[in-house]
Amino acid sequence: MEINGIVISPDPRLRQECAPVEEITPEVCALAERMKEEMFESSGCGLAAPQVGELIQLVIIDTEYDSRETYDPIVLVNPVIVEQSDRLVPSSEGCLSIPGISCEIKRPDRVVVEAYDLDANLMRYEAEGDLFCVCLQHEIDHLHGITMFERLEPMQRVHAMRDYQDARARGAKPGETN
Repeated sequence: MEINGIVISPDPRLRQECAPVEEITPEVCALAERMKEEMFESSGCGLAAPQVGELIQLVIIDTEYDSRETYDPIVLVNPVIVEQSDRLVPSSEGCLSIPGISCEIKRPDRVVVEAYDLDANLMRYEAEGDLFCVCLQHEIDHLHGITMFERLEPMQRVHAMRDYQDARARGAKPGETN
């Protein structure tokens, strides 16, 4: 199921391992542009290719925009977490593919990610204790078929699933959280 171009849970595409991008083609660049538009229209801060139905390792992130003029997502092709701290901290997360709810998830408070940009340059991103750090981890999880539900403790998951069913019943759309 999709809403406004965003794949919505429990769509099985969200639980699949994505293929690495072998070559940065005009089609990959066009997909990145489409994802930028979808994310902006849904007021998101990150979006992974499986969330628009494409099972490749492509992510876009912009955690700092407040208008169309300041919107400039980075594009990460084949991103990999190469370092992370052992210290886990809770963060409140929402997901465009799981609209209407947010969940408290414990994640490392520091990560280092390597990825290619659309010009095939290897880039390195370091993030600590902020939304960018959480977003990197959340979007990379999507590339491996992991949604925020899988990051929850069993009882948290039961409550989150119930809250999500309620949100779907009231017609929550991507970008809406509780």
